[in-house]
Amino acid sequence: MRTTHTTRFSCNRIALRLVPLLLVLLFGLQTAPLDAARLKDITHVQGVRTNQLIGYGLVVGLNKSGDDQKVLFTVQSLTSMLSRMGIRVNPADIRARNVAAVVVTASLPPFASAGNTLDIQVASIGNAKSLQGGTLLMTPLRGTDGQIFAIAQGSLSLGGYSFAGGSGTSVQKNHPTVARIPGGAIIEREIHVDLNAKDKVVLSLLHQDFTTATRVAQVVNDFLAGPFAKARDAGAVVVRVPREFDGRVVDFMAQVENLNVTTDRRARVVMNERTGTVIMGADVRISTIAIAHGSLKVQISNSFNVSQPAPFSQGKTTTTPESSVQAVEEKRQLAVVREGVTLGEVVMALNAIGVSPRDLIDILQAIKAAGALEAEIEIL
Repeated sequence: MRTTHTTRFSCNRIALRLVPLLLVLLFGLQTAPLDAARLKDITHVQGVRTNQLIGYGLVVGLNKSGDDQKVLFTVQSLTSMLSRMGIRVNPADIRARNVAAVVVTASLPPFASAGNTLDIQVASIGNAKSLQGGTLLMTPLRGTDGQIFAIAQGSLSLGGYSFAGGSGTSVQKNHPTVARIPGGAIIEREIHVDLNAKDKVVLSLLHQDFTTATRVAQVVNDFLAGPFAKARDAGAVVVRVPREFDGRVVDFMAQVENLNVTTDRRARVVMNERTGTVIMGADVRISTIAIAHGSLKVQISNSFNVSQPAPFSQGKTTTTPESSVQAVEEKRQLAVVREGVTLGEVVMALNAIGVSPRDLIDILQAIKAAGALEAEIEIL
């Protein structure tokens, strides 16, 4: 009995301790706005970015699907490589259809350390038919300053194929002249960014907006309890690092980047005329306007009748064509869309007219031309 009483008391005490924690979690979930975004998802630190690398190399081991003699730079590159290995050859004697000249590209992320690997992309620049089964030889990857930042080498991964049969027949999947090598480059040089030595950090917005920049500065100031952040323009917010975070800017950014900010955006309508796709944001507004939309359908049909002569009349069986033309005009009433309606009301009003997605594109363009659509139109 004594043991059972002690167990019940311990369980009740644990439950009482968990109640405040659950209330805090629920309160935190309810206070976060539904349309809020984390600061790390809408901004990036100025000066901390990805750098592009490029290099020229050779792919060997192809099954007679490489560059032919017409691609002179492939022959010159192969000759130069062999000469550096102490092998003297005459370029006119080279018949290497298993070699292809390629361009190698990669993206060097910020804070990447020497010895880490990068994924690389390989693309043929000659007239090679396929890079299937090829191996990229050692290729230096350079930045815009001409310095070597990584070395690439390895077996290619195509994700496709290309085969040629007799009588000019062939089968192909994806692009056989473009390949990837996961982890195919080793970083040799680092791009040093001393973030902890900075006394201020500039947050660049991915989508420039004055309202969003002002809200970001306000949220940071509320978190730091002081005027540490200021919107410089529509695309950048300057944040002064507090003294307690001197030399610990990484720790400071780890706390700031998780702040929730309610973003603002321009009203925009995106249309794709090829597929008939129309996407409208929630901020799209339409002024008072009357819409009438209809189309004229003309249907032309041809039929052939058989003319059979009477028995013993020595006539011939003939066919006589018969054509009919029918014009049908859709009867649609004039619809009125009130000023300041929401996106849902606009869609309901246009659906009441019975418009299709392609008709909706024409209607929205006409409304924009009339000056009643308060949104930007982007046609893909």
